[in-house]
Amino acid sequence: MSKLATLPGDDIRQIMWRYADRYDLQMVVQSARGVARGHVARMVADGVRHSHDWTERKDTLLDAFDASGLTALYMDTNQGGYIDGPKNFALCLTTFELSWVDAGAATCGLATNLALAPIHEKGTPEQCEHYMSLACPAEGRKTMRGAFALTEPLPFVGVDTGILTSKVRVAEWREGEEPILQVDKRGRFITGMDFADFVTAAVNSDDPRIKGSCMVILESGDPGMFDRGAVTKKMVHQLSSTRDPILSLQVPASRIIGGYTIKDGVIVPNYSHAEIIGSVFHRTRIPVGIMTSAKLLSAVEPIIRYHRARFRGGDAQPGTPRYDQGLQMKEDATQRLADLWACGEAGCSLAFDAARKADLLDPLEKRKEELFREQGVGGPRAQLSALKKMEPLALEYMDLLFAPEAERDAARFAELSADVFVQCIVLDAETNITIPACKLWCPGVGADMMRQAVALVGGYGVTEDCPGFLFQKWNDTQLEATYEGPEVVQRRHLTATMTNPVFLALMGHWIDDLEGLAASWPEAGAKPLAQAMRLWLWTLNLLQTAKDAEGKKLYSGNRQGVTFPMADAVSWLAAARCFLDDVRELKAKGPENPILAEGIVDTVGFFADLTTLQNARAAGEVGRICAELVYGYGAQGDFSEFAALRAELDASLAGARLARDRAGEALCGVMIPEALDYPM
Repeated sequence: MSKLATLPGDDIRQIMWRYADRYDLQMVVQSARGVARGHVARMVADGVRHSHDWTERKDTLLDAFDASGLTALYMDTNQGGYIDGPKNFALCLTTFELSWVDAGAATCGLATNLALAPIHEKGTPEQCEHYMSLACPAEGRKTMRGAFALTEPLPFVGVDTGILTSKVRVAEWREGEEPILQVDKRGRFITGMDFADFVTAAVNSDDPRIKGSCMVILESGDPGMFDRGAVTKKMVHQLSSTRDPILSLQVPASRIIGGYTIKDGVIVPNYSHAEIIGSVFHRTRIPVGIMTSAKLLSAVEPIIRYHRARFRGGDAQPGTPRYDQGLQMKEDATQRLADLWACGEAGCSLAFDAARKADLLDPLEKRKEELFREQGVGGPRAQLSALKKMEPLALEYMDLLFAPEAERDAARFAELSADVFVQCIVLDAETNITIPACKLWCPGVGADMMRQAVALVGGYGVTEDCPGFLFQKWNDTQLEATYEGPEVVQRRHLTATMTNPVFLALMGHWIDDLEGLAASWPEAGAKPLAQAMRLWLWTLNLLQTAKDAEGKKLYSGNRQGVTFPMADAVSWLAAARCFLDDVRELKAKGPENPILAEGIVDTVGFFADLTTLQNARAAGEVGRICAELVYGYGAQGDFSEFAALRAELDASLAGARLARDRAGEALCGVMIPEALDYPM
C-alpha cells in the first residue's frame, strides 16, 4: 500500500523541479504565492471576476505585482531587475503560483512581458535598454506597461497570425532625416490594452518604399489616435484586460523592432513580423501551458476536503466511516482523483522541463548567431543548411552522452559538449517537441481533467462558494488552449519537427534509458512508456513510407488526419517521460534533505504509483492512436511486427491498475490542513 503523510511541500517541489539550489527563485515563488493566495484570492472570492470591464479593483493587481517584485522579474539587473539571464523557468514558477488561484491574474501579470518579448528577442540594444528599463518599477516615475498587438479581426480572433490587414507606410521622409511612418493597426483580443502605455504591433507594408512586414513600437503619446477600443466580453480570465484597439499613429522609423536598413531608397526591416513572433512564441507558450496543470494540482486538496466532509452535518456520527471518510469510502472517488493528480504532475513536469531547456538554449542561440555572422552565414536558409551538415556531430554527441561514463571517449565528449552548434542542434530538436507539446497537451488534456475535478465535487462544483474556484478554473482552460496559437498551431509545429532525425535518435536513447530504469526500479512503471515510444517510432516510420489504399502518401502536411494524431501521441509520451524523470530526481536527491529523509521512501513510493498510472494512460492513448492509423488507413505492408509490438505494449501494463489502487488508498490517509490557505 502506498503511503503519503502530507501533500507535497516546497522541499519536494524544489527537488523535482530542480531549483533547490536557487534561493532567488525560492523567494520569487514565495512572493508570487503571497500575491496569489492573498490579494488575488480575495478578489475572486469577492466576485471581481463578474465584470468584463477593467475596474479600479482589478487595477490594484498591477500595484501588487510591482510591490512584490513580479513586474521586475523579466528584466536584467542593469535594467532594474534582480535576476540576470534567461527567465523562462522563473516566469513559469510565478505563473504556476498565480494560476493556482486564478489564471486570469497570471495572464495580467504576463501581459507587459509579452509586449516586451519582441523587443527582448529581436530589438536593437537601444530599444531593449529604453523599454525594458522603463517597464521596471522605480521610485519617482510611472511604470511603463505594454500590450502585444498581433491578432486582428479577420473576422474572428486569432485565426491566422500570418495574415495582416494592418498597414505601415511612409508619412514623411525628408532628405538626410529619419523617415516618419504612418501606422494603422486594428487589434483583436489584445491583452493589457486598458493600461498599456505602449504597444508592439505587427503590420504589413502598404508602401513600395517599405519592404514586407515588421513589428513597430507605438506609444500612447504619439501623434494620432490611440483608441483602446471596445472591451472584449469574454467569459473567462476576467482578471486580465482584453480589448480591441484601433491605432492610427505616426512614429519614427527607429521604432521598427530590430531596426532597418535602407537599400535603393527602400526601408528594409531587419526582421519580418513572422520571424519575431516565431522567436517570441517559441518561449512564451510555456507559461500558458502550465496554467492549466497548476490548476489541476490546486484542485487536489479542495476535492479531498469535500469528499471527507460530504456526510458531516447529516445523520452520520463521528467515529463512523461515513462521517470520517465520506466519499473516500468508495474507490471511484479516490482513484479518479489520483488520475487527475497524475495528469497535473505530468503537465507541470513537461512545462518546467521545457522552460529549463529553453533557458539553456537562449544564450547558445545568441552565440550561434554571432558565430554565423563572423563566418558570413546569413539568412535562415543558409543557417539551416549549415546546421544540417553538422547533424552527424550532434548524433555522435548524444551517443557519448548516453553511453556509460567508463566507456565514453572523455576528450571527444568534452569537445562536442563545448561546441555551440552541436548543443544548439540537440537542444533545439528537443525543445521543438516539448514546447509545442506543453502548449498542446497541458490545456487540452487538462481541460478534460478539470471537468473531472468539477464532477468530483458534484453539484457543489458549479457554485460560487466551491472551495478552490474549480468551476472558474475549468472555464478558464478553454482560453488557455487558444492563447498564443490554438491547438492546430501546435500540431502543425509538431508535424514539422517530430520527424527530425536528431529527435528520433534522442527518443531511441530515451527508450534504452527507460528499459534500464524498468529493470532497476520496476515500481516506477517505465516499461509501458518505453514500449509506447517504440510503437510510436515504428508507426511514424511506416506512415512516412507507406501509402493508403488509394495510393496516396500518408504522412504529409495536408494529411492532418494522420499527422495531428501522431502529434497528440508524442505529446502524451513527452509529458509522461518528464514526470518520470522528476520522480527519479526525487528518489535520488530526496534522502539528502534532512527535512524529507524520514518519510521520503513512502513519498517516492506514492509518486512512483502516480507515474505508473500516468505511463499506462499514455501508453494506452499511444497504442490506440497508432492502431487506428496503421489499420484504419489500410496502409500497405506487413503488420505482423506492429501486432507484436502492440502485444508487448499491452503486456507491459501488468500491475498498472494495482498502482492506481494503491494511489487511491494513499489519498484516504493523507493529512490536509484544517482549511484552505486562501479564502472561498
